[in-house]
Amino acid sequence: MDKVSLLKQKAEAAMLGGGEKRIESQHKKGKLTARERLQLLLDEGSFEEIGMLVTHRSRDFGMEKEVYMGDGVVTGYGTVNGRLVYVFSQDFTVFGGSLSETHAEKICKIMDLAMQNGAPVIGLNDSGGARIQEGVVSLGGYADIFYRNVKASGVIPQISAIMGPCAGGAVYSPAITDFIMMVEHTSYMFVTGPNVVKTVTHENVTSEELGGAHTHASKSGVTHFALANEVECIERIKQLLSYMPQNCEEDAPMYAYEAGDEKRTKLNGVVPDNPNQPYDIKEVIEEVVDADSFLEVHKDYAENIVVGFARIAGRSIGVVANQPASLAGVLDINSSKKGARFVRFCDAFNIPLLVLVDVPGFLPGTDQEWNGIIINGAKLLYALSEATVPKVTVITRKAYGGAYDVMNSKHIGADLNYAWPSAEIAVMGAKGAAEIIFKKDISEAQDPAAKWKEKEMEYMDKFANPYGAAARGFIDEVIMPEDTRAKLIKAFKMLEHKVAVMPKRKHGNIPL
Repeated sequence: MDKVSLLKQKAEAAMLGGGEKRIESQHKKGKLTARERLQLLLDEGSFEEIGMLVTHRSRDFGMEKEVYMGDGVVTGYGTVNGRLVYVFSQDFTVFGGSLSETHAEKICKIMDLAMQNGAPVIGLNDSGGARIQEGVVSLGGYADIFYRNVKASGVIPQISAIMGPCAGGAVYSPAITDFIMMVEHTSYMFVTGPNVVKTVTHENVTSEELGGAHTHASKSGVTHFALANEVECIERIKQLLSYMPQNCEEDAPMYAYEAGDEKRTKLNGVVPDNPNQPYDIKEVIEEVVDADSFLEVHKDYAENIVVGFARIAGRSIGVVANQPASLAGVLDINSSKKGARFVRFCDAFNIPLLVLVDVPGFLPGTDQEWNGIIINGAKLLYALSEATVPKVTVITRKAYGGAYDVMNSKHIGADLNYAWPSAEIAVMGAKGAAEIIFKKDISEAQDPAAKWKEKEMEYMDKFANPYGAAARGFIDEVIMPEDTRAKLIKAFKMLEHKVAVMPKRKHGNIPL
């Protein structure tokens, strides 16, 4: 065979992965192949493959008789909407996508290039785990990848899409990355599978129940997005990339925006007259950001806080908002972790933060205390205090107790703090405060209930408003709700060149 024919033969073999039968089996499961996924993700004609001819080095257990070009992972670079990205896509048709020494080396090479050239890494995961025939070198390969995930964290965006099995040690690489996507019914993640769980704990559980997309989207919070199919998953990756910069030294892309009437009169009627009546904070978000620009993250997890990306006048921002429609917007363990993680991503990649506040405090109870609400609540406090990006706060209604401090108050470095006339800034709710302050008056009254109500109203008149905080400069301006969007456009424009000087240190010690 001549040299050109040999090259063509090897390239054709690489394109087929594990062969036609295994490709057909992949399709029958509702899954795309590694190369089909990359075709959907990357701009047409932009993919440049690296390592197509790599093969494994194992000679044990008959492995020398089964050799496939590329060794179960397709790696390279290309563009998404014209912007450079580095990619790896595991091929389940080759040894179940299992990770070998050379498979890991290919992924590490891509990650090194991404770091050197300042561009995101996208991993499309579909793997049965470590290749057991290779023993410790396979485990070493995982550790090599983990190490690079950590080195790249906060330097370049890292996105993981789980499109099949991801178990054992394989789960830790996605866990270190910035965002995880999962496909419903065809992907799962767990450290130990159902069989091991049954042996050790005697629990009967399916793969889907234990580590499926819905489980991790709603219960564990491991995944940020659960998508109906692989096409939707890949489209979500593209959408997510549009809000973020290429690396930590750049800004997110600006989108064209034509200024118009920025008043949003609908906002005047969002907060109910009854301070205990819920409303949907997403109505506020949708009105203050650019039309159809809000991309919610972690939608089904810790729903008492809402986080996500949006644009204001074409500028990418991160939104963190208490949700009065869920648990009255109270902060608890899960919402604090969710908020903190998102804030730290935005701060790492120069994405300004908008914080919308309607928080009655932290959730009380033994469950919260015993599971560490103190440490977990401090994560959100730490993240917002540490963040040096532009930070703007709008208090729509309640801002009570320590939760007022935590939710991007002026005291922890917020740049601009606005409040609506409906804002209530106090140590605690009026009813509880009146009971403590006026305990003697209430107990000695002829009608204790009436006296309690009277003192409650007295406390509300004095503290359940934004004017005490505004008088001290803790609130920069009390604004009409309808003017919020216009104020935010000007605020973020004014803050776009903010410079923050931080103390010299290796790194802080966030309460983990």
